[in-house]
Amino acid sequence: MIPLTSRDNTHIKQVVKLQKSARYRRETGLFAAEGLRVCEDAMRSGAVIQALFVTEASLQKSGGTGERLCAYAKTVYLLSDRLFAQISNTQTPQGVLGVIKTLDKSAVFDTINNGGKFLVLDNVQDPNNLGTVLRTAEAFGVSGVVMSADCCDAYNPKVVRGSMGAVFRLPLLTVSDLAAWLGQYPRLQTYAAVVDSHAQRVTEISFSEPCAVVIGNEGNGIRHDIIKACRHTMTIPMNGKAESLNASVAAAILMWEMVK
Repeated sequence: MIPLTSRDNTHIKQVVKLQKSARYRRETGLFAAEGLRVCEDAMRSGAVIQALFVTEASLQKSGGTGERLCAYAKTVYLLSDRLFAQISNTQTPQGVLGVIKTLDKSAVFDTINNGGKFLVLDNVQDPNNLGTVLRTAEAFGVSGVVMSADCCDAYNPKVVRGSMGAVFRLPLLTVSDLAAWLGQYPRLQTYAAVVDSHAQRVTEISFSEPCAVVIGNEGNGIRHDIIKACRHTMTIPMNGKAESLNASVAAAILMWEMVK
């Protein structure tokens, strides 16, 4: 265990940058995961914890879990409470933060024509929404999640916490041209979720074949070219006066219908 005392330390600066910059996370292939539960999820999922930052108080509170994390991580740094607050992204820091290698679980998408039920996200921006969507996707057993390149970063600190460990286990794929991706699998039944009374009701679809359901941006929905790239449009029937649903709520309903 290596003590760190200065906020100007290289390792401290790296964590701060990982917390703030999606570009830096992509360049380094690393991301920060804060909290005892999240780091424990990373360990149980077999993710590589490149570095673990802890405080003395957190080790005393965490008991055996903290000890196992320290033994599992490649390097462990001991920080004061004050210094840990400099790298924390939460209002009440737990005193445990891991720097973790980004996982590559994209291999599942190589056999997409052979089966599977996938969720596709077009320009979903809210990290709280994305974290909830990933958590729900894992809970429902969705085969994987495909995201447009302009979606919120899946390794954003808020997404990582909100996903409750799903980012470590759920196959994720980011693509630069979502419309082209949707068109390259001839056996994949693709559905654009829209607010349109003429679209097929989701409750009337069997989802018996390999399929992908597209959810759009919180404010603007799915982009026109991506709707055109889908074979079908569908809608969630609503009896009230609300015009639309929150993206994470709509995703949960559609995933439930897709996998039930």
